[in-house]
Amino acid sequence: MVRMELAGNLFLVGLMGAGKTTVGRALARRTGKTFYDSDHEIEARTGVRIATIFDIEGEARFRDREVSVIADLVQMNNVVLATGGGAVLRPENRRNLKNHGVVIYLRATIDDLLARTQHDKNRPLLQTADPRAKLAALFAERDPLYCEVADLIVDTTQQNVTHLVARLEQQLLALQGAPRRSPLA
Repeated sequence: MVRMELAGNLFLVGLMGAGKTTVGRALARRTGKTFYDSDHEIEARTGVRIATIFDIEGEARFRDREVSVIADLVQMNNVVLATGGGAVLRPENRRNLKNHGVVIYLRATIDDLLARTQHDKNRPLLQTADPRAKLAALFAERDPLYCEVADLIVDTTQQNVTHLVARLEQQLLALQGAPRRSPLA
């Protein structure tokens, strides 16, 4: 396998089930970067699952923890970071991601997101009577924020991870040679 020659950090954003962790791990292996998942880092630091944090402290406190973890992780060098689906809700996260690496929005259809998450009980926002409606509402709210922060938007609908990462490689190499968008203030 040929390693890509990509400088800097790569940050993955998108809704739950878009493939951030799966793609992130494969991308990190391919590029020789270190992989992090912000949700896993929060769990490691607190010693409890995300669902437990939501139950005990609520979403707002979870988002505070997420801001702190992302602020730490973006300061590292040569990492691939898979963020939680709601990380873009906080302006400081969007700013930190944009200012410290290349942001890749992994976008999928509601049907794909539902199929990928329907049996996962560790997704507190989907523990509802109508997960499809919840995903549609989350997509409507967050898609503009993902687009705002993204340097690249990649459709993950019915994509093989190997092919997706190879396609990402080409797009990242092309982007590396292009001038960057200005950082978010």
